[in-house]
Amino acid sequence: MRRRSHRTATASAAALAAALTVTGTLHLVRPRVFEGLIPRALGSPRAWVVGSGVAELACAAAVAVPATRRAGGYATAGLFVGVFPGNVKMALDSHAGARHWSRDPRVAWGRLPLQVPLVAWAWQVARSAEAGSGGR
Repeated sequence: MRRRSHRTATASAAALAAALTVTGTLHLVRPRVFEGLIPRALGSPRAWVVGSGVAELACAAAVAVPATRRAGGYATAGLFVGVFPGNVKMALDSHAGARHWSRDPRVAWGRLPLQVPLVAWAWQVARSAEAGSGGR
């Protein structure tokens, strides 16, 4: 039973690392897609998009390595909470001529509750790593 739960935890961490790698890479390769999510009051949208892409890749690397998985999981949960205001802005700004990838308000608003399971997933990866290391 323990072996199966370890395998499940490892697979979950690998899947989270893969998802973060994809999204982080997208932020770096196609930054314009995300720039409309950044409130003007924060300054340069490009800097925020690139920074969040780098943060996602750093979290992916931390989650992928067993020795840093716990910290990576908690950092990822924090990152998911931190980007939530951008998702709210996307929903508020969603319309046919929007400057970001979600022009359909149903998609933009429907996406907001999905942040909760993402945070929970990252938290669970961190907790599983903690349990696997004896709480260290």
